[in-house]
Amino acid sequence: MNEQQNHTTEQHTAAVTVIGLGPMGQAMARALLTAGHPVTVWNRTASRAEDVVAAGATLAATPAEAVGASGLVLLSLTDYRAMYDILGDATASLAGRTLVNLSSDTPDRSREAAAWAAGHGATFLTGGVMVPAPMIGTQAAYVYYSGPDEVMRSHVGTLGLVGTPKYVGEDPGLAQMMYQAQLAVFLTTLSALMQATAMLGTAGMKAEDALPELLSAADSIGAILRSTGGNQGTAIDAGEHPGGLSAVTMMGATADHIVETNSTLGLDLALPLAVQAHYRRAIESGHGGDNWTRIIDGIRSPR
Repeated sequence: MNEQQNHTTEQHTAAVTVIGLGPMGQAMARALLTAGHPVTVWNRTASRAEDVVAAGATLAATPAEAVGASGLVLLSLTDYRAMYDILGDATASLAGRTLVNLSSDTPDRSREAAAWAAGHGATFLTGGVMVPAPMIGTQAAYVYYSGPDEVMRSHVGTLGLVGTPKYVGEDPGLAQMMYQAQLAVFLTTLSALMQATAMLGTAGMKAEDALPELLSAADSIGAILRSTGGNQGTAIDAGEHPGGLSAVTMMGATADHIVETNSTLGLDLALPLAVQAHYRRAIESGHGGDNWTRIIDGIRSPR
Protein backbone atom coordinates (compact mmCIF):
# COMPACT_ATOMS: atom_id res chain seq x y z
CA MET A 1 0.00 0.00 0.00
CA ASN A 2 1.53 3.34 -1.03
CA GLU A 3 1.61 6.55 1.05
CA GLN A 4 -1.47 7.99 -0.65
CA GLN A 5 -3.45 4.81 -0.02
CA ASN A 6 -2.33 4.82 3.62
CA HIS A 7 -3.53 8.42 3.96
CA THR A 8 -6.89 7.55 2.39
CA THR A 9 -7.37 4.57 4.73
CA GLU A 10 -6.49 6.67 7.78
CA GLN A 11 -9.00 9.32 6.74
CA HIS A 12 -11.63 6.67 6.18
CA THR A 13 -11.21 4.96 9.56
CA ALA A 14 -10.21 7.86 11.82
CA ALA A 15 -12.27 8.29 14.96
CA VAL A 16 -14.42 11.42 15.04
CA THR A 17 -16.29 13.07 17.90
CA VAL A 18 -19.47 15.07 17.33
CA ILE A 19 -20.57 17.38 20.14
CA GLY A 20 -24.06 18.83 19.77
CA LEU A 21 -26.84 16.62 18.49
CA GLY A 22 -29.47 18.89 17.09
CA PRO A 23 -30.67 17.92 13.60
CA MET A 24 -27.37 19.12 12.06
CA GLY A 25 -25.14 17.26 14.50
CA GLN A 26 -27.16 14.08 14.13
CA ALA A 27 -26.92 14.30 10.35
CA MET A 28 -23.14 14.72 10.55
CA ALA A 29 -22.80 11.75 12.88
CA ARG A 30 -24.87 9.57 10.56
CA ALA A 31 -22.83 10.60 7.50
CA LEU A 32 -19.60 9.69 9.29
CA LEU A 33 -20.98 6.39 10.54
CA THR A 34 -22.18 5.47 7.06
CA ALA A 35 -18.65 6.02 5.77
CA GLY A 36 -17.20 3.68 8.39
CA HIS A 37 -15.79 6.12 10.95
CA PRO A 38 -15.94 5.27 14.65
CA VAL A 39 -18.04 8.12 16.05
CA THR A 40 -18.30 9.30 19.64
CA VAL A 41 -21.07 11.74 20.52
CA TRP A 42 -22.08 13.95 23.41
CA ASN A 43 -25.08 16.19 23.98
CA ARG A 44 -26.46 18.01 27.00
CA THR A 45 -29.75 16.16 26.53
CA ALA A 46 -28.53 12.59 26.27
CA SER A 47 -31.80 11.31 24.79
CA ARG A 48 -30.98 13.12 21.54
CA ALA A 49 -28.18 10.62 21.02
CA GLU A 50 -30.48 7.59 20.94
CA ASP A 51 -30.86 7.40 17.15
CA VAL A 52 -27.16 7.80 16.33
CA VAL A 53 -26.17 5.39 19.11
CA ALA A 54 -28.60 2.87 17.61
CA ALA A 55 -26.79 3.46 14.31
CA GLY A 56 -23.42 2.63 15.88
CA ALA A 57 -22.15 5.76 17.63
CA THR A 58 -20.72 5.67 21.16
CA LEU A 59 -22.24 8.02 23.73
CA ALA A 60 -19.64 9.66 25.97
CA ALA A 61 -20.54 10.34 29.58
CA THR A 62 -18.79 13.72 29.68
CA PRO A 63 -17.43 16.31 27.25
CA ALA A 64 -13.89 15.43 28.37
CA GLU A 65 -14.49 11.79 27.51
CA ALA A 66 -15.95 12.78 24.13
CA VAL A 67 -12.95 14.97 23.27
CA GLY A 68 -10.50 12.35 24.43
CA ALA A 69 -12.01 9.71 22.19
CA SER A 70 -10.94 11.29 18.86
CA GLY A 71 -8.31 13.43 17.26
CA LEU A 72 -10.98 15.29 15.28
CA VAL A 73 -13.83 16.95 17.19
CA LEU A 74 -16.79 18.51 15.36
CA LEU A 75 -18.87 21.06 17.26
CA SER A 76 -22.44 21.68 16.11
CA LEU A 77 -23.84 24.11 18.66
CA THR A 78 -26.07 27.15 18.90
CA ASP A 79 -23.14 29.57 19.10
CA TYR A 80 -19.55 29.84 20.28
CA ARG A 81 -20.55 30.60 23.86
CA ALA A 82 -21.90 27.06 24.04
CA MET A 83 -18.44 25.73 23.13
CA TYR A 84 -16.89 27.41 26.17
CA ASP A 85 -19.75 26.28 28.39
CA ILE A 86 -19.33 22.67 27.31
CA LEU A 87 -15.56 22.43 27.02
CA GLY A 88 -14.65 24.74 29.89
CA ASP A 89 -14.13 21.78 32.23
CA ALA A 90 -12.56 19.63 29.52
CA THR A 91 -9.61 21.82 28.54
CA ALA A 92 -7.11 19.23 29.78
CA SER A 93 -8.37 16.91 27.03
CA LEU A 94 -7.87 19.41 24.20
CA ALA A 95 -4.13 19.11 23.65
CA GLY A 96 -3.32 17.52 20.31
CA ARG A 97 -6.93 17.61 19.10
CA THR A 98 -8.38 19.46 16.14
CA LEU A 99 -11.57 21.34 16.94
CA VAL A 100 -13.84 22.12 13.99
CA ASN A 101 -16.51 24.54 15.11
CA LEU A 102 -19.45 24.44 12.71
CA SER A 103 -21.61 26.71 14.86
CA SER A 104 -22.83 30.14 13.79
CA ASP A 105 -21.41 33.27 15.38
CA THR A 106 -19.34 36.30 14.40
CA PRO A 107 -15.93 36.31 12.66
CA ASP A 108 -14.30 37.95 15.69
CA ARG A 109 -15.60 35.23 18.00
CA SER A 110 -14.17 32.63 15.61
CA ARG A 111 -10.76 34.30 15.86
CA GLU A 112 -11.01 34.45 19.66
CA ALA A 113 -11.96 30.77 19.74
CA ALA A 114 -8.95 29.82 17.62
CA ALA A 115 -6.66 31.63 20.06
CA TRP A 116 -8.42 29.95 23.01
CA ALA A 117 -7.97 26.51 21.43
CA ALA A 118 -4.31 27.18 20.71
CA GLY A 119 -3.84 28.20 24.34
CA HIS A 120 -4.94 24.69 25.31
CA GLY A 121 -2.77 22.93 22.73
CA ALA A 122 -5.50 22.31 20.15
CA THR A 123 -5.72 23.34 16.52
CA PHE A 124 -8.86 25.02 15.27
CA LEU A 125 -10.85 25.21 12.05
CA THR A 126 -13.88 27.42 11.55
CA GLY A 127 -16.70 25.95 9.48
CA GLY A 128 -19.83 27.38 7.94
CA VAL A 129 -22.37 24.80 6.79
CA MET A 130 -24.38 26.11 3.86
CA VAL A 131 -27.18 23.50 3.65
CA PRO A 132 -29.95 22.30 5.98
CA ALA A 133 -29.55 19.08 7.94
CA PRO A 134 -31.37 16.78 5.46
CA MET A 135 -28.77 17.65 2.79
CA ILE A 136 -25.72 16.80 4.92
CA GLY A 137 -23.64 14.09 3.25
CA THR A 138 -25.21 14.61 -0.17
CA GLN A 139 -23.54 15.95 -3.30
CA ALA A 140 -25.42 19.22 -2.83
CA ALA A 141 -23.84 19.87 0.58
CA TYR A 142 -20.90 22.26 0.98
CA VAL A 143 -19.09 23.82 3.90
CA TYR A 144 -16.78 26.84 4.07
CA TYR A 145 -13.63 26.38 6.18
CA SER A 146 -10.80 28.60 7.34
CA GLY A 147 -7.80 28.09 9.57
CA PRO A 148 -4.36 26.52 9.17
CA ASP A 149 -3.95 25.13 5.66
CA GLU A 150 -1.96 22.11 6.83
CA VAL A 151 -4.67 21.18 9.34
CA MET A 152 -7.36 21.56 6.71
CA ARG A 153 -5.50 19.32 4.26
CA SER A 154 -4.96 16.64 6.90
CA HIS A 155 -8.71 16.32 7.55
CA VAL A 156 -10.20 17.18 4.18
CA GLY A 157 -11.18 13.58 3.41
CA THR A 158 -13.16 13.18 6.61
CA LEU A 159 -14.71 16.64 6.45
CA GLY A 160 -15.73 15.96 2.86
CA LEU A 161 -18.19 13.38 4.15
CA VAL A 162 -20.24 16.19 5.69
CA GLY A 163 -20.22 18.24 2.49
CA THR A 164 -17.81 19.49 -0.15
CA PRO A 165 -15.13 21.50 1.69
CA LYS A 166 -14.52 25.04 0.39
CA TYR A 167 -11.37 26.37 2.00
CA VAL A 168 -11.17 30.19 2.03
CA GLY A 169 -7.92 30.89 3.85
CA GLU A 170 -5.87 30.88 7.03
CA ASP A 171 -7.77 33.59 8.94
CA PRO A 172 -10.13 31.75 11.34
CA GLY A 173 -12.74 34.48 10.77
CA LEU A 174 -12.96 34.07 7.00
CA ALA A 175 -15.25 31.04 6.90
CA GLN A 176 -17.60 32.69 9.37
CA MET A 177 -17.53 35.87 7.29
CA MET A 178 -18.44 33.93 4.16
CA TYR A 179 -21.19 32.11 6.06
CA GLN A 180 -22.61 35.40 7.36
CA ALA A 181 -22.40 37.00 3.90
CA GLN A 182 -24.26 34.09 2.33
CA LEU A 183 -26.90 34.23 5.05
CA ALA A 184 -27.24 37.99 4.61
CA VAL A 185 -28.34 37.30 1.03
CA PHE A 186 -30.53 34.39 2.12
CA LEU A 187 -32.30 36.04 5.05
CA THR A 188 -32.85 39.30 3.20
CA THR A 189 -34.35 37.37 0.30
CA LEU A 190 -36.69 35.51 2.65
CA SER A 191 -37.86 38.79 4.17
CA ALA A 192 -38.35 40.25 0.69
CA LEU A 193 -40.46 37.23 -0.30
CA MET A 194 -42.69 37.71 2.73
CA GLN A 195 -42.93 41.47 2.10
CA ALA A 196 -44.02 40.83 -1.47
CA THR A 197 -46.44 38.10 -0.41
CA ALA A 198 -48.01 40.48 2.11
CA MET A 199 -48.34 43.15 -0.60
CA LEU A 200 -50.14 40.79 -2.94
CA GLY A 201 -52.27 39.53 -0.09
CA THR A 202 -53.80 42.97 0.33
CA ALA A 203 -55.10 42.60 -3.23
CA GLY A 204 -56.73 39.29 -2.40
CA MET A 205 -54.05 36.96 -3.77
CA LYS A 206 -53.38 33.94 -1.61
CA ALA A 207 -49.80 33.02 -0.67
CA GLU A 208 -50.16 29.68 -2.48
CA ASP A 209 -50.67 31.59 -5.71
CA ALA A 210 -48.24 34.43 -5.03
CA LEU A 211 -45.17 32.47 -3.93
CA PRO A 212 -44.66 30.46 -7.15
CA GLU A 213 -44.51 33.72 -9.11
CA LEU A 214 -42.24 35.39 -6.59
CA LEU A 215 -39.92 32.40 -6.38
CA SER A 216 -39.57 32.42 -10.16
CA ALA A 217 -38.43 36.03 -9.92
CA ALA A 218 -35.96 35.18 -7.17
CA ASP A 219 -34.60 32.25 -9.20
CA SER A 220 -34.00 34.50 -12.21
CA ILE A 221 -31.96 37.16 -10.41
CA GLY A 222 -28.62 35.39 -10.80
CA ALA A 223 -29.17 34.73 -14.48
CA ILE A 224 -30.25 38.32 -15.12
CA LEU A 225 -27.23 39.79 -13.34
CA ARG A 226 -24.84 37.49 -15.15
CA SER A 227 -26.32 38.25 -18.56
CA THR A 228 -26.57 42.02 -18.16
CA GLY A 229 -23.70 42.91 -15.89
CA GLY A 230 -20.81 40.76 -17.02
CA ASN A 231 -18.23 40.42 -14.26
CA GLN A 232 -19.58 43.09 -11.96
CA GLY A 233 -17.23 42.02 -9.17
CA THR A 234 -14.22 43.12 -11.21
CA ALA A 235 -15.79 46.53 -11.82
CA ILE A 236 -16.68 46.95 -8.16
CA ASP A 237 -13.12 46.07 -7.12
CA ALA A 238 -11.88 48.73 -9.53
CA GLY A 239 -14.31 51.32 -8.14
CA GLU A 240 -16.12 51.45 -11.47
CA HIS A 241 -19.92 51.64 -11.71
CA PRO A 242 -20.77 52.47 -15.34
CA GLY A 243 -24.39 53.52 -15.81
CA GLY A 244 -26.83 51.70 -18.01
CA LEU A 245 -30.24 50.13 -17.86
CA SER A 246 -29.99 49.69 -14.08
CA ALA A 247 -28.93 53.20 -13.06
CA VAL A 248 -29.21 54.35 -9.46
CA THR A 249 -31.84 56.97 -10.33
CA MET A 250 -34.12 54.45 -12.01
CA MET A 251 -33.72 51.84 -9.28
CA GLY A 252 -34.18 54.53 -6.63
CA ALA A 253 -37.46 55.65 -8.20
CA THR A 254 -38.68 52.06 -8.00
CA ALA A 255 -37.61 51.90 -4.35
CA ASP A 256 -39.63 55.11 -3.71
CA HIS A 257 -42.71 53.57 -5.31
CA ILE A 258 -42.37 50.42 -3.23
CA VAL A 259 -42.18 52.46 -0.02
CA GLU A 260 -45.23 54.50 -1.02
CA THR A 261 -47.24 51.40 -1.93
CA ASN A 262 -46.40 49.59 1.31
CA SER A 263 -47.21 52.69 3.32
CA THR A 264 -50.61 53.00 1.63
CA LEU A 265 -51.27 49.32 2.32
CA GLY A 266 -50.42 49.72 6.00
CA LEU A 267 -47.56 47.20 5.89
CA ASP A 268 -44.29 47.25 7.79
CA LEU A 269 -41.82 49.63 6.15
CA ALA A 270 -38.53 48.48 7.70
CA LEU A 271 -37.25 46.58 4.67
CA PRO A 272 -38.51 48.96 1.94
CA LEU A 273 -37.09 51.96 3.79
CA ALA A 274 -33.70 50.28 4.18
CA VAL A 275 -33.51 49.62 0.44
CA GLN A 276 -34.71 53.14 -0.37
CA ALA A 277 -31.99 54.60 1.87
CA HIS A 278 -29.25 52.88 -0.15
CA TYR A 279 -30.37 54.55 -3.36
CA ARG A 280 -31.04 57.93 -1.80
CA ARG A 281 -27.54 58.07 -0.37
CA ALA A 282 -26.04 57.30 -3.78
CA ILE A 283 -28.19 59.96 -5.48
CA GLU A 284 -27.36 62.55 -2.82
CA SER A 285 -23.67 61.80 -3.37
CA GLY A 286 -24.02 62.65 -7.06
CA HIS A 287 -24.04 59.12 -8.42
CA GLY A 288 -27.57 58.91 -9.80
CA GLY A 289 -26.30 58.06 -13.27
CA ASP A 290 -24.07 55.22 -12.11
CA ASN A 291 -24.93 51.53 -12.08
CA TRP A 292 -26.94 50.25 -9.10
CA THR A 293 -23.76 48.67 -7.70
CA ARG A 294 -22.77 52.20 -6.57
CA ILE A 295 -24.94 51.70 -3.48
CA ILE A 296 -22.04 49.71 -2.01
CA ASP A 297 -20.34 53.00 -1.15
CA GLY A 298 -23.06 53.94 1.30
CA ILE A 299 -23.04 50.44 2.76
CA ARG A 300 -19.28 50.54 3.25
CA SER A 301 -19.36 54.01 4.82
CA PRO A 302 -22.74 54.55 6.50
CA ARG A 303 -23.55 57.97 7.84
